Amino acid sequence: MTRQRTGLFALGIVLAATTACTPTTDRSAAPGAGASASSSASPSEGMTTCVVERPLGPGTGAWWGVSVDPARDSLAAYARRLGHHPAVSVDFVQIPLRRDDVRSVDAAVEAAAEQGATLLLSLEPTRGLGAVDDASVDRLVTALGRWNAAGVPVVVRYAHDMNGSWYRWGQQPARFKASFRRVAEAVHDGAPGSATMWAPAYGGGYPFTGTVTGGDPYAPYYPGDDVVDWVGMSLYHWGNVYPWGENEVPPRDKLVSQLRGTYRGFGVDERATPDFYAEYGARRGKPVAVAETAALYAPGNGGAAEVRVKSAWLRQVLSPSLLDRLPRLKMLNWFEWDKREQEVDGPVSWTATRPAPLRTLLREALPVWARFGDPGRAGC
Repeated sequence: MTRQRTGLFALGIVLAATTACTPTTDRSAAPGAGASASSSASPSEGMTTCVVERPLGPGTGAWWGVSVDPARDSLAAYARRLGHHPAVSVDFVQIPLRRDDVRSVDAAVEAAAEQGATLLLSLEPTRGLGAVDDASVDRLVTALGRWNAAGVPVVVRYAHDMNGSWYRWGQQPARFKASFRRVAEAVHDGAPGSATMWAPAYGGGYPFTGTVTGGDPYAPYYPGDDVVDWVGMSLYHWGNVYPWGENEVPPRDKLVSQLRGTYRGFGVDERATPDFYAEYGARRGKPVAVAETAALYAPGNGGAAEVRVKSAWLRQVLSPSLLDRLPRLKMLNWFEWDKREQEVDGPVSWTATRPAPLRTLLREALPVWARFGDPGRAGC
């Protein structure tokens, strides 16, 4: 899901800068959650550079993160509502990067530093995979070096949902793998404080409305263990029966069964999907992320009440036993937005901290495995 989303859910889907940073009182002093940092002074420039480790998740537990609408909300306001600093901040930007895009991410990096968070940067090749040339990759790596030098580790989620039919970069497996490898190799070589994430869409209903033939919705798009640090997937509860829009309580264990390939959508002729978690997390030894998640509530559309819908999903996302069942799971990010969705032709509330009953439930349900940001961690 992006700031400006295009229509995407077809039947079966449940969805040039210096590398030094000027010291500040707090903001660029904190490395991302789960990362260590050190600093070294540059005598010639009188500046300080943070050194952050490649973010591969906490040693124990899982990071709890969030995507907020920067036009209406902030990480700091979310942290106050939650009662904790988020460990991950999700941001979206197109690639090739324009000046405005870099300035936008600069602001996101500053906000993440204030929370002691890692940045999950979703890079969207909106002009197509062919536009992501060597020059644009070099520009990205230069920017990543500067953002890492500000004390913020970055996880680069490049061209997510590449197996879907709704993005310009979608359903081009050979071109996608080559493009991902180009970006990932450059990130690994030039931005050691950044990691890569491969994040396809959930495969129920594949190939959706696209032109590719059926088959495995994930394997044709996997670019290789050597260039993938994280594997991830966005898992939203859009409802139980297509078309979406009615407010429906999610069935028990839906989140885990989607990751494990055992989910069957209600009223949807859905064939089995591969066990994403077992193949790409457990067998390949990669940290797994639920890169985005939330539960749909469309005001005025009938069905179950908001608290019922969202609390049922929160209890799955925050289950105390979730990491016992999925020990490779290292990141979960809530989509904390209220916005109009083309798929339901109307407004949708995805937030979990604004309604007081949900905010209380969320705070009380936070499990012991949840890891949060730490603005006080030593850094620049």
